[in-house]
Amino acid sequence: MIGFDYGTSNCAVATMVSNTPKMCNLGDHGKFMPSTLYSASRDTIVNWLSKEIPQAQRTAFNQQRQMQLNKGQSTLRELAYDDISGELSFGQQALKHYLEDPEEGYYIKSPKSFLGASGLHPQQIALFEDIVAAMMSHIKTNTENDLGREVTQAVIGRPINFQGLQGEKSNQQAIEILTSAAKRVGFKDVEFQFEPVAAGFEFEATLSKEQRVLVVDIGGGTTDISMLLMGPKLSPLIDRQRHLLGHSGQRIGGNDLDIQLTMRGLMPSLGLDSLALTGKPMPTSFHWQAASINNINDQTDFYSGANERALRELVKQAASPELVARLLKVQQEKLSYQLVNSGERAKIALTDSEEHQVDLSYLGDGISAQVTRDTLLQANRRHLQAIAKLIDQTIAQAGCQPDAIFVTGGSAKSPVLHHFLQQHFQQTQLITGDHFASVTAGLARWSQRIFS
Repeated sequence: MIGFDYGTSNCAVATMVSNTPKMCNLGDHGKFMPSTLYSASRDTIVNWLSKEIPQAQRTAFNQQRQMQLNKGQSTLRELAYDDISGELSFGQQALKHYLEDPEEGYYIKSPKSFLGASGLHPQQIALFEDIVAAMMSHIKTNTENDLGREVTQAVIGRPINFQGLQGEKSNQQAIEILTSAAKRVGFKDVEFQFEPVAAGFEFEATLSKEQRVLVVDIGGGTTDISMLLMGPKLSPLIDRQRHLLGHSGQRIGGNDLDIQLTMRGLMPSLGLDSLALTGKPMPTSFHWQAASINNINDQTDFYSGANERALRELVKQAASPELVARLLKVQQEKLSYQLVNSGERAKIALTDSEEHQVDLSYLGDGISAQVTRDTLLQANRRHLQAIAKLIDQTIAQAGCQPDAIFVTGGSAKSPVLHHFLQQHFQQTQLITGDHFASVTAGLARWSQRIFS
């Protein structure tokens, strides 16, 4: 039995050893695998998965995906003719393959961000299910290699609300995709637990008396807040529903911080806020589409032929055509992920430094951009205010003030966010957990309780 954090930014697994959570080693990825996948072609993901899933699931899967498998097999023959591997890459290796040649292959980061998207066609849902299943299969194999035994029971973390516009319908769609993918790769028993509640379970193990704990979990894709009644006498219980006093969640996370920093800090070097020859402001919609790597519709529009023609025309109309030409280069060479990755790396660098010089030489020799912590703050004021609103809503829903505030999630590591939370909770001390492992450890604790 394991706790499985299938995260927006990273994936991690933990199991219980002597009543203590132990993070599993995921092979070359270490304890955390970035949530990324690379394939030489999108069409061949299904063929790789068909080889990897257990025999018991393979026959039914092959029947369901017969058309896709045939198409993928044809693509594999073409790749073999060009001496290109049909294997998949995950984590940092996937990013490495993408950066080597962004125009070729299929690269996806944070597929969890798309699972609740509205308007997905059945073929798109099938593709996301295969992507998730491929990642889960890879992680399951590495986990079993680390533990030396088969793993068939998992508690998977979930946000309060997945990223989607249709509320509970979006949540249900995402849960169905995750459940189907997990069962397909050999998990027999699959349960879900709210990620902030799981993080709360990890904090609960340190308590010596009953407390009302506000858990603030700022992850890669969502911010989730839960007010929980916790304590040593409550922790053995399986039914904890009445101890969940209030919760809220929204699509605000590290990916959004990366995108906003990319927009405010990097996009001016690509013509954002520049002027046309007429003296009027240039349109900004193309910049937003390019940066919105967590929005499938924006990315589809940005890489359309119509957009390429429009961008070429904008270069002619621009007072600073060399800047807009860089945005056209992003469109032509499929550099959106690389651009936002530069924003993400800049955000991480600002954890330890007040300012950072961002290398943009892939857009042209000598191109760079200077960002500071204040750039990050100003870019994300609206998101910070939204997080504050979520916190206040949760406290109001619970009808009580917290005795302790437990902060977790990789994005909460940013000094900008930490300072903001300190300002919001001036009368209550912030307790910081393991930014990356608290949720995974709590999921492992819960797996032991419900599966033992």
